[in-house]
This record gives sequence, C-alpha cells and structure tokens, in this order.
Amino acid sequence: MLQYYEPQKDFGTPAVISDETVALTIDGVSMAVPAGTSVMRAAALAGIKVPKLCATDSVDAFGSCRVCLVEIEGRRGYPASCTTPVEEGMEVRTQTPGVAKLRRNVMELYISDHPLDCLTCPTNGDCELQDTAGELGLREVRYGFGGDNHLAAEKDESNPYFSFDPSKCIVCSRCVRACEEVQGTFALTIEGRGFESKVSTGGSDFLASDCVSCGACVDACPTATLAENSIIEQGIPEHSVVTTCAYCGVGCAFRAEVKGNTVVRMTPWKDGAANEGHACVKGRFAWGYATHSDRITSPMVRDSIDEPWREVSWDEAVNFAAARFRRIQTQYGRNSVGAITSSRCTNEEVYLVQKLVRAGFGNNNVDTCARVCHSPTGYGLKTTLGESAGTQTFASVDHADVIVVIGSNPTEAHPVFGSRLKKRLREGGKLIVIDPRKIELVNAPHIHADYHLPVNPGCNVAVLNALAHVIVTEELHNTAFIASRCEDEAFAEWLLFISEQEHAPENLAEVTGIPAQDLRGAARLYAQAGNGAIYYGLGVTEHSQGSTAVMGIANLAMLTGNVGREGVGVNPMRGQNNVQGACDMGSFPHELPGYRHLSDASTRALFEDAWQVELDSEPGMRIPNMFDAAVDGQFRGLYCQGEDVAQSDPNTLHIEAALKGLDCLVVQDIFLNETAKYAHVFLPGSSFLEKDGTFINAERRISPVRKVMPPMAGKADWEATMAFANALGYPMNYTHPSEIMDEIARLTPTFRGVSYSKLDELGSIQWPCDDSAPEGTPTMHVDEFVRGRGHFAITEFVPTDERANRRFPLLLTTGRILSQYNVGAQTRRTENSTWHEEDVLEMHPHDAEERGVSQGDWLGIQSRAGDTVLRAQISERVKPGVVYTTFHHPLSGANVVTTDNSDWATNCPEYKVTAVQVTKVTEPSAWQARQREFDGRQQALLARAKADA
Repeated sequence: MLQYYEPQKDFGTPAVISDETVALTIDGVSMAVPAGTSVMRAAALAGIKVPKLCATDSVDAFGSCRVCLVEIEGRRGYPASCTTPVEEGMEVRTQTPGVAKLRRNVMELYISDHPLDCLTCPTNGDCELQDTAGELGLREVRYGFGGDNHLAAEKDESNPYFSFDPSKCIVCSRCVRACEEVQGTFALTIEGRGFESKVSTGGSDFLASDCVSCGACVDACPTATLAENSIIEQGIPEHSVVTTCAYCGVGCAFRAEVKGNTVVRMTPWKDGAANEGHACVKGRFAWGYATHSDRITSPMVRDSIDEPWREVSWDEAVNFAAARFRRIQTQYGRNSVGAITSSRCTNEEVYLVQKLVRAGFGNNNVDTCARVCHSPTGYGLKTTLGESAGTQTFASVDHADVIVVIGSNPTEAHPVFGSRLKKRLREGGKLIVIDPRKIELVNAPHIHADYHLPVNPGCNVAVLNALAHVIVTEELHNTAFIASRCEDEAFAEWLLFISEQEHAPENLAEVTGIPAQDLRGAARLYAQAGNGAIYYGLGVTEHSQGSTAVMGIANLAMLTGNVGREGVGVNPMRGQNNVQGACDMGSFPHELPGYRHLSDASTRALFEDAWQVELDSEPGMRIPNMFDAAVDGQFRGLYCQGEDVAQSDPNTLHIEAALKGLDCLVVQDIFLNETAKYAHVFLPGSSFLEKDGTFINAERRISPVRKVMPPMAGKADWEATMAFANALGYPMNYTHPSEIMDEIARLTPTFRGVSYSKLDELGSIQWPCDDSAPEGTPTMHVDEFVRGRGHFAITEFVPTDERANRRFPLLLTTGRILSQYNVGAQTRRTENSTWHEEDVLEMHPHDAEERGVSQGDWLGIQSRAGDTVLRAQISERVKPGVVYTTFHHPLSGANVVTTDNSDWATNCPEYKVTAVQVTKVTEPSAWQARQREFDGRQQALLARAKADA
C-alpha cells in the first residue's frame, strides 16, 4: 500500500511544501512525498536514516561532504541524497556494499586530517563526526598523518562565548550557510580551494568581524570546531527544560540544558513557533546574569535610605512593608499607595500585583512600563480595529511583498525577527524604512531599503498623512475592502480630511524633512503591493502624538486592504519580553484584565464575586500622576515589581525627587537597581530560570516559562507578592502558577481556553483562545474587525512642543543596541559588555564640525530638563540636526535630559524628541558626580548589611 508522508523537521534538509506528490521506493518501501523533496528527507520520512555531515534541516542542501551517497536505479554514479530531488517511480537504495565502502573511504579522508582527541574533546558524546564514523563502522584510517594537514591551525578564542578551532574543521560550510541563510549577516566565507579551503571571517578574528554572535554557526557545526565556552568548561549537559527567553518581545523558545541545577547551555528550540530554532546573542549566550554575584538573595529592610540595610527573613520583610503601607493609608488615605507591575515578570505575577492593588490596597493605582512604551498602541488600535494588539504571526512576514518599518530597528531590538525579515527581503520583498536614522536595514549585506524616509523627530503623523493623501488622491486605495469592512460615515469624513492639500507631500516636505518624490514613491509602492505589512516600534509610540500615529498606521492598512490575511497587517514590536502580557493582565489604572474598563458594572461584578471584595469604580493614578503626587506629599507608598523607574523613566531629577519623598518604597528585583537605592524594603526576585509561568510576545503568543533551577532567594516573584498580600490581610493561597492562569481564564474572555495542559500540548497559543478558537488565533480580523467595522480616525498633525530653537538647536532621539537590553541590568552583568561598554552620542559630521567635536570627545548634552555628559561618536547614520543615544548604562543619564512631555491620550513619555544643545566638556555633569557619590554611599550601606549578616 502506498503511504503518503507529511514533511517534518530534523531530516537533514528543509521541508518542501507542495500540493503535487511523487511516488517512489526507498529500500523497498513504497511512499509518496511532496514534489521537490530531497531523497534524504524522503528516506527519513520512511524511517530510513542516511548518514550526513554537511546537511541540516536549518539551511539549504549543499552536497559537499559526500557521506550521504546513495544508489538510484538507472542512474550512473552515487548522487548525494541531500541535493537530489525525488522523481516519479524512482528506486533508491541507501545501504549497499558499494555505498558503504564509498562512505567509509570518505570518512577516512576526514579523520586523516582531524585530531584524534575524542576522549578529551569538549563535545565528546555530542559530535556528529564521531557519531557518523561509528555509524559507518570506521575502525581504521589507512592514510598517514605525516603529510600536509591542518592539525596545527591556531585556535580563535576572541569571542567571549565560543571558540573556533580550525584544526577540527571539515569545511562542511554549515556555519557559513547558517550565517547567510538563517542570520543574514554574511560574516563567514570559505576561503581558498581544495586542500587550502578554510572557514574565514574575512581576515580578522571572530570578535573583530561582522559576526553578531547569534550562535547559528555554533548550532550548525557538526564537530567541535565551534564550541561554547560553557561546554568546554563544564562538559555536556545531562538534561534539558524547554522555556521562553526573558529578553525582547520576540519570545524565543529555548532548551535550557542543565547539569544538576546549573545551566550549561541555552539552545534555541526548533519547535518554538516564534523563533523556529534561531536566537540572538542575548538569548543564546547572555543568561549568566541569573547567577551573577550581584544577585540579592535575602530580603532586606531599613527605616530610611540613609541607613544600612538589614537582612531579614521573608516574614519580617513582608510584615515590615505591610505595617508601613497600613500606616500610610491610615494617615493619608486609601489612595496614598500604589504599585508598578513588571513587563519582565510572568503574566501570573503581573496579574497578582494588580489584584493586590485592587483587592488589597483598595484602589486602582496600578501602572506598568508597558504603558510607558506601548500604551498608544492600545489606544490607537482599539479605536480603529477594536483590539489593542498586533494582527499577525512573525512567520507572516514570509508572505509580505512590501514591508514598512517605521520607528523600529528590528535587527538591534528584535534580532530574531530581524533575521527573518532580512531573509524575506533577500527573496525579493520590498522595504520602506521610516526613521530619522539609517538603521541597518537601510543598507545591509544583500539587502537595501527601496525607500529610506529620514523623518524629522516628532513628525511621524505628518508622514503617515502624506502617504495616505497620495494613496487617496491617486486612487490607489482598496474601495471594495473599505466598503465591505469599514464604517461608511467615518471613512467619508476622514476622506475629506486627508484629501486636503495641506497633507500633500510637497506641502509637508519641509516639516518632515523628506523629499516629496520619495514620499510619493513610497506611498505607491505600499499601496500597489500584493501584500503590504507594517511593523512599528517605540519610535512611533513614544511621542506626544504616539496614539495619533498608531491610528494613522491602522488607517493606511485599512485604506489598502492590508488586514486579515497572511503577509499583511499592523504589527507593533514590543520591547520587553512581557510588555504585551503586562497590558493584557490589567496593569492599567482604568482597565481590568482583558482591557475591560472599570466603569462597566457587570465586569466589576465578575471580579468582585471572584475576589470577594468591592472594587473602586474610579480609575487610579498613572505612573506620572503617582510621582507628581509623591513630590506634593500626597502619595507615600509604592510597590515596584521588577522595574527600574529611576533609570528608565523620563526626567530623572523629577523621578528621584518623587522616590525620595516616599515613606515606603518596596522594590522587588534580582539586583539592587537604581530604584532600589531609594527603597525601604527589598524583596529579592527570581529570574526566568527560577519559576513557572507564561510570557506573551508581540504576536500575542502565550508561551510557557518553566522552572529550570530553584529560586535563589527561596521564593518566585508570585510567591513574594502572595506573601505581601497575606501580610496586608488580603488572603492569597495559590500553590502553583497554573492555578493563577486558571483564574485568569475564568475571568478573561480572550483567555477562556488557555490552560497549562493545553500549552504543554500545543507548545504555545495566540490569544484570543476561546470556544470559537480553541487553539488560538494566529491572524486577527480575518472576516471582520473585532469592533465590527473598521474605524478611520482623523489624525491631525500637531507639532510637538519640543522643537529645536536657538538655545537648543539639536533634536535628541534614543534607541537600543543589539548587545544590551533596556536598562542593562541583565546584559551589563554578562560578557555582552564586550561590544558595548558605554552609551555614546551619535552626531552627524556637519554638526560635529560646527562645534569642533572629534571622535571620542566628551560632550555635554543640555535640555530644559537637565544635562549629562557622553562620549562623541561621529556618524552619518544620523541626519544633520539630530543626535542619538542609547540608555543601557545608568550613569549615562539619557533620561536626565528627556522631558516629561507625553502622548496626549495615554501619557506615554515623549522619549524620542528632546531639544538639546551639545558642547565639548572636560568633566562629568553635576548630576553624574552626585550620582556617583550617592551610588558609593548605597554600596557601602549594602556592604555593611552583608557584613552584619
């Protein structure tokens, strides 16, 4: 009987998806496979293993190793099975005496130029060359070792995470192909021919090359040529646990490979739907912070920030905090305390904090850093489409014909998705980049942007309006989609607005800084795409018109019919690992979990019944309101879960004044961060390796976080919050995070079908997950919008108050860099600092020349909020009149100069536009000097606590 086999993974060559099937016989087994399938993959589908060295399912077949030779009836010679496609009626033999002899001969040649140090080799027991030699029955090598060989080749140990030993290299090219096809960096090549061929980084070592340390080459290597230093030092792991990365919003799945309770290696999991076996330098290698010596593992308390810390028990710490909070509320009222939830903690932990505030504190003073970065996404998409989240999977980009990237830098901030996007561009996708800066995607190896629109900071709305104006006035819009899917009256009103000549590219060129012909060309390219997809980031949301810009993006997608199918959509790129989840879990002062407003009595009644309390129907304070009230003496107690507001929030001087004004600041974190230096109670947190739970990534994907090792401080974060709630007198008695998720599912319609058992079964789930979509929803708004019909919102361009002038002639904007993450608390405690030791200020050569600035000079940056000092980096990546920096190091003081301007709808800070003056200086700013002194005192107080303990 002829059996049909579906393509699967791990069969040596990539799967082929085809509706046409081909019938063949392999070693007497009759089968049918999709046309285009390789003989090797077809054999594997039939349960027949063909030995291989150069083949892997993660890259295209190459056919260089000659180990996978087979016999094919009627064909001369022995073709490589990895590069030979199946044909109708083909008869293949994989195991014959002739084939076996050839394979052994080939293997002898490899071994003759390979060190015979298997017993002491770091990958002994985890080496494909070793395994294949055993499979082929190789017992002797007839070729001597006295002739020319590569055994004395020098090892490259420049990379802090892995070594390159060319003496063990078999030149299979898997590392080169992984760098090209998976990562898209093209840092490696094969240099020379024949015996002289070798893997090369372009004449330099790995550290000095274009390598971005994603680890794809290490994963691909079949020998010990490329080996992790952790494996060299600790040996092969004994077991593994599948979990989810705790860095950016891509949400990569990893196998944490462990010895006892020690993580030895993090390997990207091929079945991870978000990353499909790829990784970046952070997730792949920068996990050592979890056991760093700076970890605080004992609860601590103190009466004032000028006193030494005292190490205490968990009971003492939570009782101390609870007593202070009760005293504050008795003296200053119920609304005098609040909490900030963390976008780095799990959904279950965030849910408990907002529950604690509402049920335990008796108010709605809860906010999150997710609002500080992406609340305009929630407002803008809710208004236009009806749901405040992205519309697609990451894999959807594979089907996009034109991709618009606006205010996002995927290769730095979301590198695994960035690699996937670059692959689509190499395959023929077109790209429009809207960014004040020349991000890598503008011009990278084998790709370039068809249009780079270098918008002036603060002018995104003007650009989006100009694009829409061109599409409408040139009649490029999708009238059928609009008529069937969108509100007629709202569209008619918007059409009159956007058709006005004030939105024409020619009339906005001076405002936007973009030539009119480029705006028109980009608009035509996007509108006429078969599939047009938009990806945006904090360069859109962190503006005074962030919400307006998000609505403008949604307008463009609806205008062109690019919603509701693969390859299109509106896709916000979330910054931290659980920004989406923190929003979903009800971390806003006006919304309960699932984005349901407090004013809805039926929703309140649902939670009141479950929590056995009466909920306040009035929205609470946002973070800026809390800080303003703290400075005014009205807000006195704050519970800060896993956030470093003293470094991450704008107008640092104001934040510091607010924190100093608190009677009780409770900080829950794994390190004594900048905020904790103002704390009275420190509750030691747990890293993602120390707990169970879930994260939700930028594509609404709920992914499991699984405990790999016990919590170093004795409690996971959810247990710490539960202990605090019980000390306050509000009972919480969960025994496992799965019980918290069950409660979330009972109370939140979009999570109705989510459970830990289903996550174990499916691997991950994209919400909404309910009775109508029991396995989740990969693509949103397929047949209709969540709100019913799409709403075109009027997007009037209102220039920001933060404009360049004589006093402050430059505009400062901020962003992230690949090797560091957010405030750097994690990555600065890893070898990632090898690539980024300090934040610098990028300045265009023209602006530098005007100020007499040279590369490396110290620069004073002054705004109306404050001043700091950074080192100069002269760069043409920024346009004249714009300067740029990152914010990964606390003493850089980037947020000392950012102002408290914010989005009109959500109070999201305007990080991306700050008017500044830049001058050469010779010493740190006054704030930096004070901060160094303050840091020194706090470290001394911590040292005394440890000594006393």
